[in-house]
Amino acid sequence: MSNAVIIKDAVKIYEDFTALKGVSLDIKEGEFFTLLGPSGCGKTTLLRMIAGFNSIEGGDFYIGDTRINDIPAHKRDIGMVFQNYAIFPHLTVEENVAYGLKARKVSRKEIPGRVERALEQVQISHLAKRSPSALSGGQQQRVALARAFVIEPNVLLMDEPLSNLDAKLRVQMRTVIRKLQRQLGITTIYVTHDQEEALAISDRIAVMKDGEIMQIGTPKEIYSRPANPFVAGFIGVSNFLDCEIRSSSSGSQVILKDAAPLPIKLRKEFEGKARLSARPEQLFFTEQGMPGKILFYTFLGDFIEYEVELEDSQTLTVNEYTKDTSIQHDIGEQVHISFDPDKISLYDAATEEVLSL
Repeated sequence: MSNAVIIKDAVKIYEDFTALKGVSLDIKEGEFFTLLGPSGCGKTTLLRMIAGFNSIEGGDFYIGDTRINDIPAHKRDIGMVFQNYAIFPHLTVEENVAYGLKARKVSRKEIPGRVERALEQVQISHLAKRSPSALSGGQQQRVALARAFVIEPNVLLMDEPLSNLDAKLRVQMRTVIRKLQRQLGITTIYVTHDQEEALAISDRIAVMKDGEIMQIGTPKEIYSRPANPFVAGFIGVSNFLDCEIRSSSSGSQVILKDAAPLPIKLRKEFEGKARLSARPEQLFFTEQGMPGKILFYTFLGDFIEYEVELEDSQTLTVNEYTKDTSIQHDIGEQVHISFDPDKISLYDAATEEVLSL
């Protein structure tokens, strides 16, 4: 049986508020798929509908060929890791991990071996006899992971499992989760609002806003070619500039205030007002380009982050990597900024449709 997850036109309504507006997803078997978006976008609502914890007002949910809309939560063969861990405080670590196996009536002889393997996988075998109150946050999260993996579910759901950990531990635990998921090959759906976390661990990402999917793609696709200004602004840092596009028989050009026209390749013919989106690393200092003044800079080891004010008072963030230059610009210094037209993103100012290739 395939463990792919297919969602067709999912709708969720709370009284007079529509939380999901016809969301469709096709999640591949064994894939690490992340639902990413700001608070209130519908990502946790969708996850809970897959789990069977929320009612479904519209749409169809499948695991493989099986429609699960009317299957009770406890019969969907789904593992879940929650934000608050949900560890039983009165049970030891090994008893917590064994709990799901006992609930599934796994043979008593088989349980100790499976629990031991699960604890080894998350590297906490030495904590088997401890109570949860004697564990750190990271250790408790490993218990929750072991308990979810040990039952060998068809699908694993994770709802912001790292949000209660400090920054360093979050980085460590996301690596543990990703390695373990790859090792076991379980289809995993992960919810987070942390863009860096999503980029680091996902095979594919669905960026959500207001109950709708804004873009689905690999981390590289989402970051390098955002489908609209919302995705460009939500994923990483983006500079936005108003511009115009002019077209002629010889091709199209992007026109920015106080800068020479630059040739641009477009998906289709277009002329008129547009918005340009450029990552800080896609901008660079040059002898000709948009004139500006250094307002501030921050040395960050691998690169220097500059805050540059253009002559029209717009402010840009420019990252210059220390391996590429020995020059450091000073506050107040007059500079010029340009970009590679093939690497930035352009959007129709009126419709927000992506124009660039």
